[in-house]
Amino acid sequence: MPSVAALSRHPDTATAIGEVVGTVLEQIGNEPDLAVLFLTPSHLPAVEHAGATVQTLLAPAAFIGAGASGVLAAAEAVESRPGVALWAARWPSRHERAAEIHPLHLTANRPTGKDGPWQFDGLEEAPIGAGRGLLLLTDPFTFPADEFLELLATTAPGMPIVGGLASAAHAPTGNRLVVGGRVVRNGAVGVIVPLDLLAPAVVSQGCRPIGKPMTVTKSINNVLYELAGRPALDAVLDLVAGLEPTERALADLGLHCGIVVDDSKLDFGRGDFLIRGVLGASKEHRAVVIGDQAPIGTTVQFQVRDAATAGEDLEELLGQAEANLNGALVFTCNGRGAAMFGSADHDAAIVSEAVPQGVAGMFCAGEIGPIGQRNALHGFTASLALFRE
Repeated sequence: MPSVAALSRHPDTATAIGEVVGTVLEQIGNEPDLAVLFLTPSHLPAVEHAGATVQTLLAPAAFIGAGASGVLAAAEAVESRPGVALWAARWPSRHERAAEIHPLHLTANRPTGKDGPWQFDGLEEAPIGAGRGLLLLTDPFTFPADEFLELLATTAPGMPIVGGLASAAHAPTGNRLVVGGRVVRNGAVGVIVPLDLLAPAVVSQGCRPIGKPMTVTKSINNVLYELAGRPALDAVLDLVAGLEPTERALADLGLHCGIVVDDSKLDFGRGDFLIRGVLGASKEHRAVVIGDQAPIGTTVQFQVRDAATAGEDLEELLGQAEANLNGALVFTCNGRGAAMFGSADHDAAIVSEAVPQGVAGMFCAGEIGPIGQRNALHGFTASLALFRE
């Protein structure tokens, strides 16, 4: 059994940690190659003890963790009440693998002032690049995930990055991250792993396209001025007016723009779009504002999202994933779960059906995962790191 996941709902942190560590010890023993810990907010006051206990009793080669609004393991999830989830994995040729799994603590600062470029510390000796992937847990208040992903797009092109933003707190200094047995309050923690341990990630953005794809014929940054030679706002209004009543109602609740990530394709399906929200419009300029840049020549297709579509999307993408998977880390949006599906267990149950062992994760304030060759920060998404034996 190369991976295992354990969940405790006990409100006492010491007891909860004892339960999940005990499950891991029973199933795969101590000294796993990698361990990942997720804790809900009520456990954060004792997170130093929790991290130290896991490190001491399990002695993993690499160990990271984060606080989250909710956690999951196997087919169960916990939101709005105490929960601890622990995931651990061991691969063949342990000593060789352990040397290739590299934990990180990253920090970000702007040495030239608040408007200057971000500088990231902690990457100096990290073996990033070809043949590796990165699992990343960040504090949204002290670590600019978008800018970090842009940096690695240049310095480590093609390296998949999967993870999420800590969601245990709604203000700076409230989140906690774990690296080794140490607890940190800022930056990001991560683990670089050999790429052959990772199957291609699943990133389920939970949308379905409406209308037809359109080429951006005039834009500046994230403002669309023309689509297929027409004023962008007119094209969008005509699109919505032509929808069936049920889809029009979904569009009224929130319209999204799917940006095609590979324009060499002739047909587009699930996984071919980077989904971004429609943020607003200008009647004066007949323009539409979206949540990302769409240069001239880009193909876009507008999208709607509902619970049924989100569930179908996750199931279909997992159905296309590699067979015989042996573990998954799930980073699902804190706007999903009970808020979207009526059940906190929704995503956990779907993933556990496809990956029968070693499924654990957290509810995030933003999810990180690759779409095409681009790593991106997502919302209302389930981003899955999938593991081979």
